Amino acid sequence: MGAGSVRARYLVYFQYLGTDFNGVAAVRGAQHAIGVQNYLEEAAERLNSVVPVKFTISSRTDAGVHALSNAAHLDVQRRSGRPPFSPEVLTQALNTHLRHPAIRVLQAFRVPSHFHARHAATSRTYLYRLATGCHRPDQLPVFERNRCWALRADCLDVAAMREAAQHLLGTHDFRAFQSAGSPATSPVRTLRRASVSPDPASSPFVLPEESRRLRFWSLEFESQSFLYRQVRRMTSVLVAVGLGALMPAQVKMILESQDPLGRHQSRVAPAHGLFLKAVLYEGFGPASMCPQSPQHRGHT
Repeated sequence: MGAGSVRARYLVYFQYLGTDFNGVAAVRGAQHAIGVQNYLEEAAERLNSVVPVKFTISSRTDAGVHALSNAAHLDVQRRSGRPPFSPEVLTQALNTHLRHPAIRVLQAFRVPSHFHARHAATSRTYLYRLATGCHRPDQLPVFERNRCWALRADCLDVAAMREAAQHLLGTHDFRAFQSAGSPATSPVRTLRRASVSPDPASSPFVLPEESRRLRFWSLEFESQSFLYRQVRRMTSVLVAVGLGALMPAQVKMILESQDPLGRHQSRVAPAHGLFLKAVLYEGFGPASMCPQSPQHRGHT
């Protein structure tokens, strides 16, 4: 490193369609699978940092899971005499050199050298999309494939799902909704919000003659952090309630059982319906990077 070179740390928000990736985390070694992080770090090589740029991801997502807005921190150390990149230039440079069209850097911010994208997050919000009235896979518009969980049922008992979701709110031991392989040291989490709602408008990709049959629904969950696959397992249980296979009160019993191997809670909703919607920080970044139109060390 030349004398006078300055290391700058940035908080970067980025989004991706997860269909083509083996999750967000980098895949190391000579494997065919690849993560979003591999492409981000490949683009960052073009910044000519004195020290190789590594992304520390806020929220790890599994293969097939999407992100409207994930976050990471990275350090860039330019050669002596060169000032740090402005956040705007960094954003543009990364997007210019990204080689995969399903990834986009949204915005960057300068942060202190001690900032940590995973540990400093105060809130993470996940969105899960459902479609009803899809009796056969070919009845789902091609533009919605790998963007939602298509259910054969014509409707969901949303009132029952909302009642069931109330049992999940607050601070609990969520090990009944945790998959094996979680790095979490404690299964206790605080779920701040769990909502179930119909999409305000039908998908723009549904033809008029199909709009009466196909309906779309959104589930949202907010917490500071989540356990491994917690969101997808909670979603699966709430869908079981919506289909009449479970009563709302049984969700409380499942939660209190602390048994992750039970018949209903061991089922995991498909990855392709899940979106990481927002990661928030105190004092850094936008209040929300989520579009106006259409959490955690463990994966969800």
